[in-house]
Amino acid sequence: MQTVLEFEKPIVELQQKIEEMRGLSAAGDMDIEEEIRRLEEKLEKLYVKVYSDLTRWQRVQLARHPDRPYTLDYIQRLIPDFQELHGDRYFSDDKAIVAGIGTLAQTKVAVLGHQKGRNTKENVYRNFGMPNPEGYRKALRVMQLAEKFHRPIICLIDTPGAYPGIGAEERGQAEAIARNLREMARLKVPVLITVIGEGASGGALGIGVGDRILMLENTWYSVISPEGCSSILYRDSGKVEEAAEAMKVTAQDLMDMKIADRIIQEPPGGAHHDYDEAGRLLQEVLLEELTELARLDTETLLDNRMEKFSRMGAWEE
Repeated sequence: MQTVLEFEKPIVELQQKIEEMRGLSAAGDMDIEEEIRRLEEKLEKLYVKVYSDLTRWQRVQLARHPDRPYTLDYIQRLIPDFQELHGDRYFSDDKAIVAGIGTLAQTKVAVLGHQKGRNTKENVYRNFGMPNPEGYRKALRVMQLAEKFHRPIICLIDTPGAYPGIGAEERGQAEAIARNLREMARLKVPVLITVIGEGASGGALGIGVGDRILMLENTWYSVISPEGCSSILYRDSGKVEEAAEAMKVTAQDLMDMKIADRIIQEPPGGAHHDYDEAGRLLQEVLLEELTELARLDTETLLDNRMEKFSRMGAWEE
């Protein structure tokens, strides 16, 4: 069943009306082709109006849309020969992070990312896209393997955060994320980071250090979720819209703050409306960025990466 967000309802209602009229026209009951064309033009304008004027909270909602393509959906379309690698060689295989190798167009790459589920059973299996320490250690193992064989690395971010359970803390959640930050900063191959949905806190940053930070149009990336910020700062969990506005979490906000490097366009209405087109748009940008990074020697690559992250959070009074 299709999930419809509140601000999408006028669009869906108009689409349903058009479909009903097409049915009447096909049945030969009446000639209403002109009226259908008029409504289709109205629908196009409504699409532009609604999706070009979204609030920050509405973009957060789109980033979380349950029908939105996840990591494996993009991998299926971009890397048909993908071979998944399992386990961290210490404890277990974390299903919240998918990692492996394959070919993007003609380029051999390593790809990894957070994976959510489509229903309750899948979400339990994937732990709702919240990695444990072994997930970050698996990711690092695959990244170091990619470095050994001179393969660029693509990281797809989509998580509500690292898993905050007692077991995760006992097994070194903070250490696993911190180690990834350090090791990713000095990987001697190009690393592309792409936020495809939610980018929350250290859970996202644990696979988020690279040469380019790309964000799909309707995604968010921040140190905490709007709900968390609302509860802590406003002491009111209902002020999520105010929190999202104050935090500046969208792709455009991250571009303005010079944290993100590029916004990737989505199909009209969001990536969940057309998986194939969303994959095509993502592949186009990834190949452009990889081509550009391939021109850099290792020393320049590492210097630029370090400088990029060193600039974040710096200001003058």
